[in-house]
Amino acid sequence: MKYYKKTDLMELVEDIIDLDPKMRFTAIIDLKGNIIEAIMKSGKTSLKTQKEEEHFCKQVAQRRKMRKEFDKHLGKVRYVHVEREKVTQIVVYPKRKTIYFTIEPEISIAKKLRLVNRIKKMSSHL
Repeated sequence: MKYYKKTDLMELVEDIIDLDPKMRFTAIIDLKGNIIEAIMKSGKTSLKTQKEEEHFCKQVAQRRKMRKEFDKHLGKVRYVHVEREKVTQIVVYPKRKTIYFTIEPEISIAKKLRLVNRIKKMSSHL
């Protein structure tokens, strides 16, 4: 398993986006919702404008805080998975950062879970 230093965050998002040809977008977000590093898969076009993407990432951070309220009774969130008609959105919560990535929706759930587990291991130090 490769260890990524703080300065290697762009390398981390590049390695995540390269995990599967159906990956679309990957971002590392701080706890306030600011995008630290992000990359769109080569050959893919964004379904959102940059402003919409930034706004969405702010909301991801807000939802993380809201979900934390239930950790004591329900346990910590392992990941968040949203299926949409045009894209699958997945969020993983390392300790101090958030990993947000999108995939083409036609990938099997088993493959999506394998990607989640790989990304959790790759980002566990964040």
